[in-house]
Amino acid sequence: VQLQASGGGLVQAGGSLRVSCAASGRTLNSNVMGWFRQAPGKEREFVAGISWSGATIYYADSVKGRFTISRDNAKNTVYLQMNSLKPEDTAVYYCAARRNTMVTVTTTPSRYAYWGQGTQVTVSS
Repeated sequence: VQLQASGGGLVQAGGSLRVSCAASGRTLNSNVMGWFRQAPGKEREFVAGISWSGATIYYADSVKGRFTISRDNAKNTVYLQMNSLKPEDTAVYYCAARRNTMVTVTTTPSRYAYWGQGTQVTVSS
């Protein structure tokens, strides 16, 4: 399984970006998908997660109300729409997938088996 993240970039505070994560090698339509981020000198942290159907979604408190996770199973792709961006959102954003189906959304990075290469998001003040 390969996950390819794209869509990062440089944006001013208050702006918006949408990052995408396309899966290849096998379908992940039945797998929980998540977005994580890692800023320099900090640990990787959970941002958002979505169940295979989209019925269950979790957000980190720091992004709730500003970020929206969604998925298009027909395209084997998950998205993260980021609005009202803040300088503290600056990080490398990673998408991830859990290995097993019929499992719940989790905020723990070690429970995700597949990871993309990351895409840089930089928010200037």
